[in-house]
Amino acid sequence: MSQSVGAGSMPMTLEEVVEYVHGRLVEADPGREPDRRSVRMRVVTDSRQAGADGLFVAIKGEHVDGHDYVPGLGTKGCRAALVDHLVPDADLPQILVDDTVAALGMLARTNMDLRRDAPGPFTVIGITGSVGKTTTKDLLASLLALLGPVVAPVGSFNNEIGLPLTALEVGPDTRYLVAEMGASHVGEIAGLTRMVPPDMALVLKVGVAHLGEFGSVERIAQAKSEIVQGLVPGGTAVLNADDSRVAAMADLASGPVLRFGMAVQGGGQGSDLDGSARYLDSDSLDRPAFELRLRGQQPVRLRLGIPGRHNVMNALAAATVAHALGLDAERIAYELGRQRQISPHRMALSSVRLPDASFTLIDDSFNANPDSVRAGLDALSAWKGSDGPVYRIAVLGVMLELGDRGERLHQEIGAYCRCQGIDALVAVGCRDQQMDALVQALVRGAGSPSDPNENQPGSMCVLFAQDADQADQMVRRLCVRHPDRQNLVLLKGSHMSGLSDLADRWQG
Repeated sequence: MSQSVGAGSMPMTLEEVVEYVHGRLVEADPGREPDRRSVRMRVVTDSRQAGADGLFVAIKGEHVDGHDYVPGLGTKGCRAALVDHLVPDADLPQILVDDTVAALGMLARTNMDLRRDAPGPFTVIGITGSVGKTTTKDLLASLLALLGPVVAPVGSFNNEIGLPLTALEVGPDTRYLVAEMGASHVGEIAGLTRMVPPDMALVLKVGVAHLGEFGSVERIAQAKSEIVQGLVPGGTAVLNADDSRVAAMADLASGPVLRFGMAVQGGGQGSDLDGSARYLDSDSLDRPAFELRLRGQQPVRLRLGIPGRHNVMNALAAATVAHALGLDAERIAYELGRQRQISPHRMALSSVRLPDASFTLIDDSFNANPDSVRAGLDALSAWKGSDGPVYRIAVLGVMLELGDRGERLHQEIGAYCRCQGIDALVAVGCRDQQMDALVQALVRGAGSPSDPNENQPGSMCVLFAQDADQADQMVRRLCVRHPDRQNLVLLKGSHMSGLSDLADRWQG
């Protein structure tokens, strides 16, 4: 896609970095002349990405401690390492702090302040919602690239580590920062907005993702609303008028409020909305066409370059923001129509050719919650195919963080598969007793497991795979058994299911 990524932070000296993070500089060679250059630094947490003028932030994770990778970074040209304890064999300066994650956030906030104080306009757009954040971010970044240099993450960098890493790509020439802000508990987005205060806050939808962490949908709405409360003074809130919980966030805004929604839902022809869309149809590749209306512009018709009717709302959200920032409807429609690639493992289309099977893959395996799984199944069901009848296979993994409602929500997804006319469901476990119990609930919702050899026309074959490797073999066998039909496979599940790795394996 056409979004750009920055080339490092605002120029800083090491002494300034030490001051910004309230740290202490320890030179590897006390007799050596200190590095006093003011340069743009590439801040990374992965030692494999560390290079010239880099700042490596050593973070201790659940399985890996970044401090173990500090020795040797000096030979790669890395400028310094941010650490919470001194590493004895380090061959580069170390900046000692109490908490490297907190220091990373402080450095990101300082970088934002430095850019706002520098010449030239600069706008931060924050995006949150239970579903659609990354796709909307990708589409918006491609639109804003028509207006000036954009920094936006590739993928889903939306937490206390990913967001500051993105913010530290902002440099002197950056015009726009498009930032995802995610949350698994109340107060998290408030912290992210203190780190990266948005000029515009886009709220997409309140759903049940992370329900187990929050406890209720109302608490999820409260968490998402923090992005509106975290706007800079007079900042603009851009809200989904079709979601009552999102629409109610207008009361929290201190500045302008823009609203977007589908023209057929409660808004007449959308005349009271700043952006509206009227769905028209989908082509054989499930790419939706719709009429786009933006305030003060003539309606335009377009067909998205990416599949999925649910992406009409994501495109509309991006279009509403882009129009508010100066793009006209015709340019927006043209750019949305030419987009073919978004972040990895998100409704990505490809043709898979294996020695023993061939099929079209819809890879939406990055993550899963009930809303996004239904959207993926809708896309699978709507696919018309260009070479005769289609055999539709849904490969679904576990959905995490749903709390006490997890089993029931998995059963509902299983039942939804049957209602959508899916030919085969492969429910994928991960050899974890608790997680596999949820996947078995998915199977129960779909019906009893069945033998694909006995699958009758009009019925759905239901299979349980112990892991992604077994799912691989099941999909191959299903495809071989239907040589007279175009095989179409949807991959959808939380990361724990291993389906993203399976997608990578299939695509070579």
